[in-house]
Amino acid sequence: MSVVVKTKIIGRVEQLLSAVNRDDGFEKQQRPSIKLLLSGPEGDCHTGETRLSDSRTLQTYKRNTIIRNVRQITLISAEEMAEVATAMDLPEMNASWLGANILASGIPDLTLLPPSSRLQFPSGATLVIDMENMPCRQVASVIEKFHPEKGPLFVKAATHKRGLTAWVEREGEIHVGDAITVFIPPQRIYAHA
Repeated sequence: MSVVVKTKIIGRVEQLLSAVNRDDGFEKQQRPSIKLLLSGPEGDCHTGETRLSDSRTLQTYKRNTIIRNVRQITLISAEEMAEVATAMDLPEMNASWLGANILASGIPDLTLLPPSSRLQFPSGATLVIDMENMPCRQVASVIEKFHPEKGPLFVKAATHKRGLTAWVEREGEIHVGDAITVFIPPQRIYAHA
């Protein structure tokens, strides 16, 4: 019996982005396609089977501990980014400002997809959702370059709309315009948290 269930939700890849080197800045450039390897998007600065722990994992590990890289990919929603832009009184929220790899549309409340959900593309490439990506000051700094005095509004406006982090479960190529099929694990609330 399958643990995850295929839903009727079909999203669409609106943009693909990557950057070879983080030293060149937080922003990523658009690409027509990206090859997903088990280590992550080929040629992207976040690719790798491991990464160093950072501020997100300080309650679990000391900073710079080698850990599994479950942040190989960042996904954001076109619909949620439009809501964030409106809340910040901006004409748009450019996907490249967020350091994202995939701008998707058609997946309701993308940021709230549960961990272990799968996103599958026509090539068979499949991503596993790790967790919600929290809004950060790095994005606020990028926004500030284009819209002075608006950067500080980002964290509040993007809470529960900042997108998701994911890792590659099955390799394959993805293209702008590809369909995204959503698979969801069983939904339960852990009563002891």
